[in-house]
Amino acid sequence: MSDTITLTIDGVEIQGKPGQTIMEAADAAGIYIPRLCAMDGLVPHGSCRVCTVMVNGRPQSACTQPIAPGIVVDNETDEINAIRRDIVDMLFVEGNHFCMFCEKSGNCELQAVAYRLGIAAPRFPFQFPDCGIDASHPDIFIDRDRCILCGRCVRASQDLDGKDVFGFVGRGSEKRIAVNSDAKLKDTNIDVTDKAVEACPVGALLKKRVGFAVPIGQRKYDHKPIGSDIEQNKGSL
Repeated sequence: MSDTITLTIDGVEIQGKPGQTIMEAADAAGIYIPRLCAMDGLVPHGSCRVCTVMVNGRPQSACTQPIAPGIVVDNETDEINAIRRDIVDMLFVEGNHFCMFCEKSGNCELQAVAYRLGIAAPRFPFQFPDCGIDASHPDIFIDRDRCILCGRCVRASQDLDGKDVFGFVGRGSEKRIAVNSDAKLKDTNIDVTDKAVEACPVGALLKKRVGFAVPIGQRKYDHKPIGSDIEQNKGSL
C-alpha cells in the first residue's frame, strides 16, 4: 500500500498520507482552510462548518473528511467563501461580540476569520441575546453571550484535561454551554492551567487579570492574518 495519496486542492496537486483529513493534508502543504471548531490535539467533529469545501462537487467538512486518491477539492471559490461569510455573520449576530471592548480582540479566531473573509460588519440583524456571565471562579470567567458553541472547551476538558467540566444543554436557539455543577463554575474542578481554558477561540472563556496584558497592536492577529503560519509552509514539501 502506498504511503502517499495524491489529491488536488484549488488546482494544485499535493501529496497526503493515508488517514489524513483534507484539512491535515492542506495544512502540511501550506494551504489554509478556515476553521473555528477544529483545534490541534482534539478529535474533529465538524460542528462549525466554516471549513466546508467542495469535494468532487459535493460539500464536505475538511476537518472530518479523509483524503482519497484523485479527489478534487475546491477551497477558495466565490461560492464557498460566500457560504463561509454567511456562517461567520450568523455567529456574530447570534451572540454579543463587541470587538472594540473585548479582551480577546486581536487574539480572537472568530474576529480574525471574519477579517480574512472580508467582513467588516455583519449583514444580518443582531439578536442581542442575554445568556449570562459566570464570574464566580477566582481565576476564570464565562461570558456565554460570546460563546459560538464550537465545543472546543467540552472536548479539551474531556480529552486533554481528563475532566468533564463543560457540556451543552438545551436545543436550537436555547442551546448553551453549561458546567458540571448545579451551581457555578467555582464549584467545578476546573483549574486555570487546564487546556480547556486555552481552547476557546473567542472571548467566552477567559482567565481573569490577564485580558489586556498584551497591548493592542502586539496581539496575535494584529499584523498577520489568521492562517499565515500555515501558508508559510507552502512549497516546502
